[in-house]
This record gives sequence, C-alpha cells and structure tokens, in this order.
Amino acid sequence: MRHSKIHWLWRDRSVPKRFRTGLSLHSHTLHSEETLAFIPRYTAGIPLVGSAIRRQEQIYRERCGQTLDFSRAFWRPPLAPHEAYERERGQLQQLDVEPLVSLTDHDNIQAGCMLRIVDPQAPISVEWTIPFGPSFFHLGIHNLPPHRAQGIMSELAELTADPSKTHLAELLAALHELTDVLIVMNHPLWDEARVGALEHAQLVGRFLERFGEHVDALELNGLRPWRENRRVMSLAEYSGHALVSGGDRHGLEPNANVNLTNTRTFAEFVAELREEGISDILFMPQYREPVRVRMIETMCDIVREYPDRPNGRRWSDRVFYKDHDGVVKPLSAFWQGDEPWPVKCFIGALRAVTSRQVRAALRVALADPQEVPL
Repeated sequence: MRHSKIHWLWRDRSVPKRFRTGLSLHSHTLHSEETLAFIPRYTAGIPLVGSAIRRQEQIYRERCGQTLDFSRAFWRPPLAPHEAYERERGQLQQLDVEPLVSLTDHDNIQAGCMLRIVDPQAPISVEWTIPFGPSFFHLGIHNLPPHRAQGIMSELAELTADPSKTHLAELLAALHELTDVLIVMNHPLWDEARVGALEHAQLVGRFLERFGEHVDALELNGLRPWRENRRVMSLAEYSGHALVSGGDRHGLEPNANVNLTNTRTFAEFVAELREEGISDILFMPQYREPVRVRMIETMCDIVREYPDRPNGRRWSDRVFYKDHDGVVKPLSAFWQGDEPWPVKCFIGALRAVTSRQVRAALRVALADPQEVPL
C-alpha cells in the first residue's frame, strides 16, 4: 500500500489538525445516470419496504405479462453541481481544512466544466466505465486538463460504447502521461455486474496485470462494506498500489471518507500520491452506520420532493424507465397526474424509514458484525 494511512475521526478528532487540505473524491450530481437494479437486493429483508416492492413486481407481471426489470430503470441524483460542490466543501470546512472537491459523474464531465465558471481551480473529473470481459470497471479520472477535457471525454466515451474501436492500453498510457491527472480504480472488488465474486476478483487481477502500471491508486469506497474495503487493502498490498478515498455520494449525505494532505492544490496532491505514494484517508462518522441503512437513506433522498431543484420538483421526474421498445421516459410520463395508490403506499413506507424510531430499529436489524466496530 506504499505510504497509505487510514484514520478514523470518531477515534481521534485531532487528526485533521495535522493537515492543511482536505479532498473529497468521487461523488455524483444530477448529470449521472444511476441504475435502480440494486433496489430488490437492498430491500429484500426490510419490513414494509421489501414487501411493497415484491407486491409491485407481482402487479407488473399480472398486468404486463413480463418481469419488472429494475435494470431498465435509472434515476438522477438530486443535487446540481454547485449544490454537491458546496455540500462537500462544507463538510471539509467543518474539519478546519482547505477544501478541494472532485465531482465524478458517470461518463460525464459537465459538472466540473460548469463549476470552473465560478471556481477556476475546480477539477474536471469523471467516473469512466470500462467494459471488461463479462463485467466492467469504473475508473476515477481526476483533474483533466481543461483545454483538452472535452476531446479526452469523447475518446473515453467511444471506448465505453465499443471497446473494440479503441486500444485500452494506449488510452490509459496517454492519460497517465498527463502528470496532473489522477487515475483511481473505484470500488475494485465490488461485483457490480454480478458475474460472481470469484470471477470478478479474477478479472480485477487480470486488469491490474495488464494495465496496473497506468493506475495510480485503488479506492477505499465510503459506500461499500468494511469487509470489502479490507480486501481492497490486501489487494493494494499485493499489487503495490497506493490507496485513496472515494465517498461515492449519490444523495444528500456527504462523502463518508476523504483524503487529507499538506499540499495546497489538486495537482500537488496528485504529484505527492503518484511519486511518493503518500495518502492519508479519513473515515467520517457516517461510515459507522450499517451500509444498508445508508443505502436506504439514499433511496429516501431519491423520492423526496425538491421544489427548487432544476431537474424536477417531483421524484417521478427524476426516475426514468426504458421500455422494451427502447423509449426512455420519466415515470411521471406514464402516470396521468399523481402516481398510482400502490406506489404512494410504497413511497410512504420508504419515507417512514427516516423516522428516528424506525432508523434505530434498522440500525440494529441490519448491522453487520464485519463492519467497523462501534
């Protein structure tokens, strides 16, 4: 892991005092498309919510003669770039460090480009999807050169759409030659494509064998279980990569881990990590909460009403479904007016999770003994 160190804010609140700058890496804005495929997995054992979803799946099968495919549905996070930027900056400022924020939407650099209008130092970054065998990986590409960012993003998007058109090794090598750019393998051991944990791990090993020299760090992800992050630490020790934080915020909760440094700029931080392997990762108190509880809270953020948001006041304006003809529409377009009563019941059950009593019960019911000890 080279010179990577891990700190826990709830164990030592003096840690940030030893550093000048805090970095928020890997978070999302309304420019990301986020799959809803995770919903059945995360809600299966949750009272009210899980049974409501199963009931909706049954109704859909009876009416349409087809299985409700959550992978065809996607949502957009509620925060605009400037709102996400300020939320992450605010958490870092509470630590009394100078904030640097890198927003990484899926295969989209609009957030960083827009932020540079008001903050010329804001990095232009992206979470890039790389198809790889039966699976795919996400690389965090941070701090693209502004004058080349659009052209580089076009090349990245071309490979995502058709890996056979572009040579991945050449593209990664070209990115790595940009000395101010940080390349991070995000949540490397998350079997997001569900090909099987063993096969996914083998694919990760194959990827790092072929392209690891062009990857600067492996991510400890703030939305993945601690047992998985521990395996990433072992992987980094074996591969010789540094570790870096990545909160992966999608809703309103700020990133659950950040990096601390005594450098002043993003480029200086990149140089320190790439050349010396120095990386100080601070886990925030929210990481102590059970991961499934935090994911449910993100789902609650999805279905909240945001009267002043630019991407739709109602939650149904921010959730989309691609029908079997390939037509993409917001859910609100399928309903003539308000959502149907079964959906209202489901949304009501989901929102009930935000109450203090239900949250306390879920914290006990969904606790994982392998997560960070309280």
